Amino acid sequence: MPRDMRSRSVLLLTTALAAFFVIAAQTPPKMVQITEVPYLATSNDVAAAMLRLAGVTERDVVYDLGCGDGRIVIMAAQENHARGVGIDINPDLIQRARHYADQSGVGGNVRFEVEDLFETDLHNATVVALYLIPSMNVRLRPKLWKELKVGSRIVSHNWDMGDWPPDKVEDVDGQKIYLWTIRDRR
Repeated sequence: MPRDMRSRSVLLLTTALAAFFVIAAQTPPKMVQITEVPYLATSNDVAAAMLRLAGVTERDVVYDLGCGDGRIVIMAAQENHARGVGIDINPDLIQRARHYADQSGVGGNVRFEVEDLFETDLHNATVVALYLIPSMNVRLRPKLWKELKVGSRIVSHNWDMGDWPPDKVEDVDGQKIYLWTIRDRR
């Protein structure tokens, strides 16, 4: 392809992407429906740091919303003797998570459900783990405030909660992890 055509193609693509992001940024959140977040596994080091930052103990019930292969919930059960629930919309990932939990010997302490995370009942959670996209974190805030008990913790890999300032932020292998504590019913 001649250089001029390549330059024009790149310019057209860049303009189209810029227009998309401008429109998406101006669209009210309820009009943008995201059905699935791409699956990106949290590294074991980051997962361990998330659990450490949240102060997970054997008294906790860890919910991982968008759990993927279940590693955070499984690690919480293995290393902290916590109970856990993993939620994901992808049945193949839930199947994999159940398999890994059984292989790890923690199948009795954890469960994995194919469910929409916005429909999941969080009242039993004491820790909620997230590795979602920023707009979903922000959309989850009212649900977290409504359903979680005072003292419950939320830990997020890479993404904050918009204008809700975190209690702590740590850097692990170039990845940020954020912690919030439910202090009151908003």
